[in-house]
Amino acid sequence: MSNTPVTRALFDEVMVANYAPAPVIPVSGAGSHIWDQSGKQYIDFAGGIAVTSVGHCHPKLVATLKEQGEKLWHIANVMTNEPALRLAKKLTDATFADKVYFANSGGEANEAAFKLARRYAVDNFGEEKYEIIAFEQAFHGRTLFTVSVGGQPKYSAGFGPAIEGITHLPYNDIAALEAAVSAKTCAIIMEPLQGEAGIIDADPAFIKRARELCDQHNALLVLDEVQTGAGRLGTLYAYQQTAITPDILTTAKGLGNGFPVAAMLTTDKVAKSLAIGTHGSTYGGNPLACSIAEAVLDIINTPEVLAGVKAKHERFRAGLEAINARVPFCDEIRGKGLLIGCALSAKYQGRASEFLKAAQAKGLLILIAGPNVIRIAPSLLIPDADIAAGLAILEQAITEIVKT
Repeated sequence: MSNTPVTRALFDEVMVANYAPAPVIPVSGAGSHIWDQSGKQYIDFAGGIAVTSVGHCHPKLVATLKEQGEKLWHIANVMTNEPALRLAKKLTDATFADKVYFANSGGEANEAAFKLARRYAVDNFGEEKYEIIAFEQAFHGRTLFTVSVGGQPKYSAGFGPAIEGITHLPYNDIAALEAAVSAKTCAIIMEPLQGEAGIIDADPAFIKRARELCDQHNALLVLDEVQTGAGRLGTLYAYQQTAITPDILTTAKGLGNGFPVAAMLTTDKVAKSLAIGTHGSTYGGNPLACSIAEAVLDIINTPEVLAGVKAKHERFRAGLEAINARVPFCDEIRGKGLLIGCALSAKYQGRASEFLKAAQAKGLLILIAGPNVIRIAPSLLIPDADIAAGLAILEQAITEIVKT
């Protein structure tokens, strides 16, 4: 083994500088706690950006990884495998979907969804039906197609011409949506709750109208549930809290609890357009990933866990409201389930990262959703004691900033 010291400085030496990681380096985790190289403990309200849905090193996932790791790691997609088929069956049994396509990340799942939407339109209605309607401030991934569909220009700037045929509208604006949909529209793409935009929930009337407009114009409704799915909002998928059903849904993040895995779910009717050879992934659906995702699904998709997510939401909300009453810092507490946002008041606009750093210094990991919103996305299994302890640390961090 190399004797090179593994420090934060090594990142600057050997890694592409597209990230700016914190000074500390985590080395282990258990449940809702992690420890860094110095042995300092942190309570995890970040969940690896809404990823570690059942916490760090869950015993069932560790056992699953060891068991599958001694059987089969990878097989080319000229064959199938048992874990992929079991996982696909569980996903279709639990959702609207008939068919599943596996990938490695949310961006890849969305790439597949967008390609499928266009291919379906061409197959069934002709070459002129290619327009994708998306929404401002949306985030759908980092490939060229997904940043083009995403509604944040900072992610697409500097990479040459964006993919054509994409229209961006204000989120929750029914009138704008009605005016934009036409015979050229192949799909409406939306997050049922915008994460990176600042934890903005879709109005029920908005998402219902989107479904109606898709039906009227032979377009597909695609829901990006990369962040909201896998139990995050208190149902297995967020659409299950609405009056609508999508044509395509994407899921990743919490599905693998940190192991790279993603899925695109769709109907028999739509799936036919991804015929043999039209799309693929070397690693998508590999046995290791699918065995772990199956175990995650088995843990999450129970009445007890999903009800617990809703109960923990209320505990977080009550705690945050109490903090805000004592040390005013935010104008609104947003979100559902365990995807929660604190929209900072005018005095603290643009300073969300300061709250993150202050909390981290005191032993709490949180997130931001843009410069004006603190984001909380812990394990769905986080114990109530850890919620209380983490909120106490958060209050200390908030107090420190408010008093400066």
